[in-house]
Amino acid sequence: MRYPQGGGLTAKRQQFREELRLRAAERFAQGEASSVIAKDLRVNVRSVQRWRQMWDEGGPRALRSQGPASLPRLSEKQFAQLEAELAKGPAAHGWEDQRWTLSRVKTVIGRRFHLTYTIQGVRKLLVRNGWSCQVPARRAIERDDEAVAGWVKEVWPCAEDSRRPVEPGSSSRTKPDSP
Repeated sequence: MRYPQGGGLTAKRQQFREELRLRAAERFAQGEASSVIAKDLRVNVRSVQRWRQMWDEGGPRALRSQGPASLPRLSEKQFAQLEAELAKGPAAHGWEDQRWTLSRVKTVIGRRFHLTYTIQGVRKLLVRNGWSCQVPARRAIERDDEAVAGWVKEVWPCAEDSRRPVEPGSSSRTKPDSP
């Protein structure tokens, strides 16, 4: 299953899972069997056994959510600033062509916010905030769309007609049209 921020659980789903674990903890205190709890809560027995072990070691507090695995190092305000920088284009930051690569975004983050990200960290940051990988259309700056349209209208039909005519025949090359 995919999650909106690229991995992990949403806050709502995380809350739901924590409530399940705490309901299981109440039943652990009553001495119910793991298989009964798992069936009632509609979870795997192994999960209930793991929760019971955590509950034995640390009580109900051990079953509370630990929060997200990692917090983003750029705040929402900083990410908005990064988006503004990216909207200026690569040329504004000293690159000759108009492509944003992960390493270039990493460089902009380092220059602007004095933070070091890995390439994969940059990818996760962008995906978490709704950006996607896009391959630009490979078109020359000098491209003349009117000339291309004229070629498609005039030259291409002639090239299409020069193909070998389709005639009924045999699919076998060794026995063509046997009677």
